Amino acid sequence: MIRAILIDDEINALESLQWEIETFCPWIDVCATYANPLEAVKGIDLIKPDCVFLDIEMPEMDGFQMLHKLKYRDFELIFTTAYDSYALKAIKERAIDYLLKPIDSDDLKKAAERILEKKKNNRLGEQLRNIMLDLRSQQSSRKIPLSFNEKTIFITADDIIYCKSDGNYTELFLQGGKRELLSKKIKDVEALIHNSNFFRAHKSYLVNLSYVSEFVKTDGQYLILEDGSSIPVSRSKKQELLYLLSS
Repeated sequence: MIRAILIDDEINALESLQWEIETFCPWIDVCATYANPLEAVKGIDLIKPDCVFLDIEMPEMDGFQMLHKLKYRDFELIFTTAYDSYALKAIKERAIDYLLKPIDSDDLKKAAERILEKKKNNRLGEQLRNIMLDLRSQQSSRKIPLSFNEKTIFITADDIIYCKSDGNYTELFLQGGKRELLSKKIKDVEALIHNSNFFRAHKSYLVNLSYVSEFVKTDGQYLILEDGSSIPVSRSKKQELLYLLSS
């Protein structure tokens, strides 16, 4: 269910809107109605609804002024008004719809379906993020065998800060200041690690994004890691890197 709050200084308009929602949009639960915008501010901050149906022209303060007094704004907004002159301001407030009174039941239903669809997409996005986090955690804890001439060591992806190519060899920079030189090309090391948290920032560098502390976009653009290392970033990799760091 989608939890909604209705706000309108006209009692008849409130009752009519609530009836239409309950009749045509059964997936919306009207948990509170307010005729006073000051009381509505307290109610929204307390209840934290999924959506708010808001009138614009009201005494004491209008709908836009009321929005700017809120501490909680993580809800979908639908304006309900008898005036069509506020549409641009409504867009700036990121309203999902703008319904003119008298409210048409089909228009109301379409707006409510838009909220339902958006909520489903948000839930799906959250599930996908959780799956990716679980996958990264599993990958980070998996032991990776690295073979040398006289030994094989087993490390996790979290142990690796970054890798640097040296022709047919790759130098691994590990936690605690340790280094290991592998007789493998960096592309082979990348395939061996096979971890979504690693990023090929440059043809010669493979970086564990968990250790990135800063991305400097000037002076040729480069990453600064937690150990103080500076890693160059190829121009072709910039946008992909920004996306990964933001996600």
